[in-house]
Amino acid sequence: MSRRASLPPEGLPGLDASWSRIVSVPGRADDAGRTREWHLLDTGAELERRGHTPRGTILAVHGNPTWSYLWRSLAAATLDAADAGAVPWRVIAVDQLDMGFSDRTGRSRTLAQRVADLTGLTDALDIAGPVVTLGHDWGGVVSLGWAVDHPEQTAAVAVLNTAVHHPADRPIPAPLRLAGLRGVLETSTVATSGFLDTVLGLAEPSLDPEVRRAFRSPYLTADRRGGIGAFVADIPADPDHPSFPELERIADGVAALRVPALMLWGPKDPIFSDRYLDDLVDRLPHADVHRFEGAGHLIAEERPYAAAMLNWLEDRRPDTSSATPDPQFALTDDAAAAAPFVPLWAGLDARAGDPDAAIIDMSARGGRDAVRVSWALLDTQVRRIAAGLHRIGVRAGDRVSLLVQPGPTLTAVTYACLRIGAVVVVADAGLGIRGLTRAVRGAWPDVIIGERTGLAASRVLGWPGIRISAERLARPVAAALGVSHCLADIAAHGMADLGSGADTPPEPTADDPAAILFTSGSTGPAKGVRYTHGQLSALRDVLAQHLDVCADSGLVTGFAPFALLGPALSTRSATPDMNVSAPRTLTARAVAAAVRECDAAIVFLSPAAILNVVATASALTAADREALAGVRTVLSTGAPIGAALLTSIAELMPHATPHTPYGMTECLLVSDITLDGVHEAAAVADDGVCVGKPIGENRVLISALDDDGRATGEPDDAPGRLGEIIISAPHLKQGYDRLWLTDREAVRGTAFEASPGDDSTASRWHRTGDVGHFDERGRLWVEGRVPHVIVTATGPVAPVGPEQAIESVAAVRRAAVVGVGPRGVQQLVAVVETVSQTRRPGLASPELTDEVRAATAMPIAAVYAVPQLPTDIRHNSKIDRSRLAAWAEGSLAGRTTGTP
Repeated sequence: MSRRASLPPEGLPGLDASWSRIVSVPGRADDAGRTREWHLLDTGAELERRGHTPRGTILAVHGNPTWSYLWRSLAAATLDAADAGAVPWRVIAVDQLDMGFSDRTGRSRTLAQRVADLTGLTDALDIAGPVVTLGHDWGGVVSLGWAVDHPEQTAAVAVLNTAVHHPADRPIPAPLRLAGLRGVLETSTVATSGFLDTVLGLAEPSLDPEVRRAFRSPYLTADRRGGIGAFVADIPADPDHPSFPELERIADGVAALRVPALMLWGPKDPIFSDRYLDDLVDRLPHADVHRFEGAGHLIAEERPYAAAMLNWLEDRRPDTSSATPDPQFALTDDAAAAAPFVPLWAGLDARAGDPDAAIIDMSARGGRDAVRVSWALLDTQVRRIAAGLHRIGVRAGDRVSLLVQPGPTLTAVTYACLRIGAVVVVADAGLGIRGLTRAVRGAWPDVIIGERTGLAASRVLGWPGIRISAERLARPVAAALGVSHCLADIAAHGMADLGSGADTPPEPTADDPAAILFTSGSTGPAKGVRYTHGQLSALRDVLAQHLDVCADSGLVTGFAPFALLGPALSTRSATPDMNVSAPRTLTARAVAAAVRECDAAIVFLSPAAILNVVATASALTAADREALAGVRTVLSTGAPIGAALLTSIAELMPHATPHTPYGMTECLLVSDITLDGVHEAAAVADDGVCVGKPIGENRVLISALDDDGRATGEPDDAPGRLGEIIISAPHLKQGYDRLWLTDREAVRGTAFEASPGDDSTASRWHRTGDVGHFDERGRLWVEGRVPHVIVTATGPVAPVGPEQAIESVAAVRRAAVVGVGPRGVQQLVAVVETVSQTRRPGLASPELTDEVRAATAMPIAAVYAVPQLPTDIRHNSKIDRSRLAAWAEGSLAGRTTGTP
């Protein structure tokens, strides 16, 4: 086969032959002065034919062992977007020398030479306008090298899984180590197609056979695969490698880039893992990042990266009139003056030295006495741990994953981290090992502070971060768990530093990152939600004002997210005897004991906890009931609950006002309604759960659903219109962690969509994914989730209204309504739990079916009775309607058996 460049064969799927061209590049001294021929894909001629003048060029560089075919969908997408009126971008996707259909040079090319090769090509093409570089795998390094060398032309940079640095104390990824072994390298990469086939086999889902053949087409014989082996051999695995200095130069240069940056990542990549993403984020902290959960190395084949890239270019608008970067993305050394704010730990500072109890821990005490921690001790321990963490190198912005059960230790560590500007990462153990692993790896913490169980999981599952034990461990155990520090020793060292007058780090400002809180995972993989210090303080303030919290209030917190707020509110708090990760372990007697111990006026509980508290109320003693009579406010947080359950809890706390706030991890308090308000709403014939009116400065609007069930309406507060609920609040999240596309979707289409780079509170809005409506009195009613809307031939139907009607049937305990069939002509199916528990899932009896159909005005195609409706893993109260819909559709088609 010819060693000169050639055109790809005709008929490769997705590749327009008119894009292919051969370009001759004059010889250079470092390449023996030989002219080289490159194959590349170039959409410039097609843009001209369609009457579009490109505003800039996307320079796309593939990695090993792919070729420019990798970028075919981007080429097609840019042309379609230009036809639709978007900014026209010319795509130039190269085949690197010795790769694809470009020249086979017969020489081993170093990283520095490959960067120089690319410069030679762009000089030959006379690319004068602004350039957006895009690279994958080792093409990412080469493209970034070009950007570093051409700051005057570079308008933006984008990468798919790649790396510009490897830690000196870590081996390179195992697949590359294996491929690079002497005696293996030539066989696996050149003599056979083993390396090529292995990489192509990483795609999930598997590549279409025709697409796989297209990727293999330039590498059919050993003499065509020399570049694959040379690329592997050129991996700078250690400082002695000839390409190591160039990699270091590029890494340093990337950190100096001041242009928009995008990173699209497949976290399941066995080669370029999240470790390399974390390094890139450290170098380009202003970058937009999106991790496609479940995607791997060949992310361009696995996920819609082209659409993401074009959306990003539209949103970020890199300057296409010149090569000067858009100033809104420029990083400056002058920090904007932060508005004064009261930090979260100010409530703790206000009571420093107070001997009264700040925290009372009764959780999982097994009958033993409660642990009481005074304000003085808590303040002292927070300061010691803060100083100790700073001493071992924890700095502002470092991420600290907390795998500690709620209680005094978790509280002290949390406030210590916040004081020094470290970002606390909190994921509920209720996510399970797989969910926790996904969450912790996704956040990529610098430090893990945990108890033995969490540390063992982090060791076995390879979670990142320095490990600190919350308890003192024997040396062999600490070594086995990879623990390098003990929290007690850190506090002791911190005490010594405080005593010696050692410098303490400056306190963070309102705009500094403070926390990443993970969602429940009930609507897909758990997402990390980013909060700043100002937003956490705003949450404290809205709670204090709305609930009239003062120093003497006292809190009982049977709901983990609120267990840390007592010190911030400057009031004592108690955690009842329960497993906080399993809300249904909380009993009525445990609540009464915590109220008595804390003299609490306010009680926070989750809906699942309330269910068991009510169910165990018969065990209450006279003393327990007397204690509960002193409560003045009880809140059910986590999901709205109905009048019956609120009434039941009110009977246990007769002098308390029951509240059921509406909120989510992204904004923990949005609106609120009391039991009296629930009763008032119940007198109105309306669909959904009434969650009251917005609290404080919060704003809520509705984006009406169209006939296809999509929220496309202009957001407003008009009554009676079913649509997606959109919110804004001072304590609304900053964004999702490393989920740029998800962030974009959360504000897409609203009239209040923020301009790129605008993080001001006034412009931050969030699409909740919930559907509902306002009534004539301005009260908000929630009717389900957007993905659960059933799109029938007569229009969209939200599930909660029909479910409530069905639950009025005496034989029904709980109901779910789901849609089956094609969207637009879906049929409603009811799935019910019965009061007398059903033993096996199946179609309901004719009598029950008739009752269910009579209860709702909506046409019900089928009624199923099941032993238990599936719920999400954290709240035990939110019905998993997506799972039910798949089960019901399969059951009706005869494909599904068993319990949903």
